[in-house]
Amino acid sequence: MVQIEQLAARTPAVSVDELLKGFYPSPRFGQVSFASYRPDQNQPSQAAAVKALEGFAGGVGAGDGDGLFKKLFTKKKVAARAGIYLDGGFGVGKTHLLASLWHAAPGPKAFGTFVEYTNLVGALSFRKTVEALSHYKLVCIDEFELDDPGDTVLMSRLMRELADAGVKLAATSNTLPGSLGDGRFAAVDFAREIQVLADQFDVIRIDGEDFRHRGLPAAPAPLKNSQLAAQMRAEFDGKTVAEDEFSSLIGHLAGVHPSRYRQLIDGIDGVVWRNVETITEQAVALRFVVLADRLYDKDVPILASGVPFDKLFTDEMMHGGYTKKYFRAVSRLTALAREGQNHEPS
Repeated sequence: MVQIEQLAARTPAVSVDELLKGFYPSPRFGQVSFASYRPDQNQPSQAAAVKALEGFAGGVGAGDGDGLFKKLFTKKKVAARAGIYLDGGFGVGKTHLLASLWHAAPGPKAFGTFVEYTNLVGALSFRKTVEALSHYKLVCIDEFELDDPGDTVLMSRLMRELADAGVKLAATSNTLPGSLGDGRFAAVDFAREIQVLADQFDVIRIDGEDFRHRGLPAAPAPLKNSQLAAQMRAEFDGKTVAEDEFSSLIGHLAGVHPSRYRQLIDGIDGVVWRNVETITEQAVALRFVVLADRLYDKDVPILASGVPFDKLFTDEMMHGGYTKKYFRAVSRLTALAREGQNHEPS
């Protein structure tokens, strides 16, 4: 038997402490380490990145007690920089390495995506976010995004203040389909947009097979509404499933702050969406991207009827200013839809 709930009926109330407790690697990277990373022997930069990150992890917390006053009025040594930035193509293991750094470093520490940190600022305010994270030894930012100038400036201010407070920083670039250049696009823009802050980062290039030119994987054919119940029983017997009319879910997300989407799907083993439609409004689409990321983080399979996920966003969106976000969302939703159709209904 399947226990059915609705995401559209959930309105999670989350405290500051609960929000901060959510900043850790997703289950996909919950047990990774530097030792479990397998460098490509044909790509020496991968092994070099592991060595550099191991050294960086050893320095996290080493300067405890060296606050901003001491930084300003003590003669500087040829110091290790406050941050490390991993630049490379999609699929070369940057998140694996960033999560390995998080696991290896002493706490307190935080791990989240660029979007999660901007959402945290939106939920708490900039000053309260700085105050909360200034007590951490390490802050890891996965998938640093450069498609929104406002968010980029916001994050640059946040990271600069954290670095001044003695917090070590680590970030990865976001080079997905639609990016320009040869894989250095994110690093170049990072240096240009963040200016002074970029001087505090050591940029580590990780070479490897670049998946950008493969394009989007083919999305599985949507199910018919009449097939959903049987497929749900076959796939999720004994589990808890959130079954929603797609339009109702979309409307509900507008009333839930994206910083709470992780809690929105707590305890959910699978989702079923009826009558998926192409999203035509940018604000709605960007909220849905956040939900897609949180579902992917927790590896929640999806069953859906309606349009296929490669038609979830308009052509204009897929080729506009947020193309990287939408490509990532479609790719991740497609993977979860495949996982949702592993069993044949009886």
